[in-house]
Amino acid sequence: MDYWGIAWLGILLLANAFFVGAEFAVISARRSQIEPRAEAGSRAAKTALWAMEHASLMLATSQLGITVCSLLILNVSEPAIHHLLEIPLHASGMPEEAIGTVSFVIALLLVSFLHVVLGEMVPKNLSFSVPDRAALILAPPLVFVAQVFKPVIFVLNAMTRGVLRLFRVEPKDEANSVFTLDEVATIVAQSTREGVLLDSRGGLMAAFEFTDKKVRDVAIALDKLVTLPEDATPADVERAVAQHGFSRYILVDASGEPTGYIHLKDVIDLDDGEYTEPVPPKRIRQLISIFRGTDLEDALATMRRSGVHVARAFDENGATRGVLFLEDIIEELVGEVQDATRRN
Repeated sequence: MDYWGIAWLGILLLANAFFVGAEFAVISARRSQIEPRAEAGSRAAKTALWAMEHASLMLATSQLGITVCSLLILNVSEPAIHHLLEIPLHASGMPEEAIGTVSFVIALLLVSFLHVVLGEMVPKNLSFSVPDRAALILAPPLVFVAQVFKPVIFVLNAMTRGVLRLFRVEPKDEANSVFTLDEVATIVAQSTREGVLLDSRGGLMAAFEFTDKKVRDVAIALDKLVTLPEDATPADVERAVAQHGFSRYILVDASGEPTGYIHLKDVIDLDDGEYTEPVPPKRIRQLISIFRGTDLEDALATMRRSGVHVARAFDENGATRGVLFLEDIIEELVGEVQDATRRN
């Protein structure tokens, strides 16, 4: 009978290790590594994703399993080890009244040691070391156990949620397997300082700073623009390109208000007789208007949807405060972009 207790100790330690490993695997696994496998048809990956999306249920299942295993380990295996130890202790000549106490203490320490090391720490560290692989292996059986004991786990989970809400804490079902923008920026900055990430041109950090910028930070004021009158001719455009080297020019009316813009390629194919006449209206590109307080990333999305490279930046009163070029937005992300027609 005592040897059966030892056998149950091994079985319960394995069961406890399974619940501990599964719990930490579900929390630690990364969706970015699991999702491609699920899309490829892996049933284990699909089940692991489901477990990650129902993390609260999985944690309740794991904790129930760990608690039951821990109680059984102490109540089933400790008496067996206790009895086995009494035999050599009797042979040692130890007083009868001390044998029970000594054997109980040794059994308790041994069981506790095995429980902590093999049943808790080893599976926990394994799941932290290879979380994605552990999730694929351990999540499916954990989900099966959760379905079998669903009524009990549902009640325990509901009680847990109720207690959390009493303390004004909103429970979460899905494991947090993504990082916020600030967290990623911190990771990149620290990795760069420690030399494990090379960002010599500052492109990564520029991408994070990009999200904090507004149109007003990039738009060029009207008095700093090279403009042409709205009745400019193709010859005027050619002279401007030769003098300044830009490929796009804002057209303004008599009051200096932007009315459109022209690209060199819009006039380069005109006939010689048209070179001294104003640029045909159908060749002039329209400006879209974007509020100067708009986030730069939203302005970029708007310009891409509209298929334009230039926009008018206006203030709260609707007055034009500058012009936003797509090229300048891109430079905020990748560094200087050289205009193909501009001189060095």
